[in-house]
Amino acid sequence: MTISRRSFLTTTGLAASALLLPSLSFAAAPEKVGIQLWSLRDLLPSDVKGTLAQVAKAGFKQVETYGYSINDKFWGLTPNELKAVLSANGLTAPSGHYGLGSFLFDGNTDEVKAAIDAAKTLGSSYVTVPYLVDSIRQNADDYKKIAAKINIAAELAAKAGLRVAYHNHDFEFEKHGDVTGYDILLKETDKKLVDFELDLYWAVRAGLDPLQLFKENPGRFTMWHVKDMDKANHDLNAVIGQGAIDFKPIFKAAKLSGMKYFFVEHESNYIPNPIDSVRLSCAYIKKNLI
Repeated sequence: MTISRRSFLTTTGLAASALLLPSLSFAAAPEKVGIQLWSLRDLLPSDVKGTLAQVAKAGFKQVETYGYSINDKFWGLTPNELKAVLSANGLTAPSGHYGLGSFLFDGNTDEVKAAIDAAKTLGSSYVTVPYLVDSIRQNADDYKKIAAKINIAAELAAKAGLRVAYHNHDFEFEKHGDVTGYDILLKETDKKLVDFELDLYWAVRAGLDPLQLFKENPGRFTMWHVKDMDKANHDLNAVIGQGAIDFKPIFKAAKLSGMKYFFVEHESNYIPNPIDSVRLSCAYIKKNLI
């Protein structure tokens, strides 16, 4: 898969767009900084308690989980056990990434129901779809089918007082005829039940302006992944504030976006290591963005 990458105007482009936004966009972002725990995937599975203690020490108040399975639960911990560890460290988990692959592929709802139960036990607000395997997203009709299934999952979640969200990479922004897969998901999912978690890095890497997405779809991006882009190599991440993305105008548009939660994510190019990278990102956000 090849994505055409346009040079992203990190300062002038976003700043200019920000000036066009209505005054309601300039609202303070939520003050609690979250982290997508995938950032610490090399540490977490072998030492959940120790890693979450480091997460709290690094300044985070919220986490987004990943990796739940019916058999292994959360790295060997049941949802109740994980909630106890989070609580002991002053952490909450408003969202989790749950692999609903079998449901999106064949409609089996077992994984969806298990994810909803786990999320409800943790006290989460969202069950978030993290990724679509290539085989189920080949064309526009595939995306329409995915949207229909996400709506079904969202109806099940709503009965438990939860919402479903969709997290993007860059492939969703590829054109299928006159529309992108992301356009289809935005249009075909039920606004009353389905929100979007905008991964800012992947949107920018695909050539999108997040502010334009907010203007075109106000209120739908209730969560963000805040992940920076290395200036020299756009395939790599960077500590927030040290990369190519200017987050200041994006955070100023928090209200227009509808953002309720945001999570730092750092997947590569850790300097000097995963914990210190996310700690520096957290500190930058607190000092400069919220």
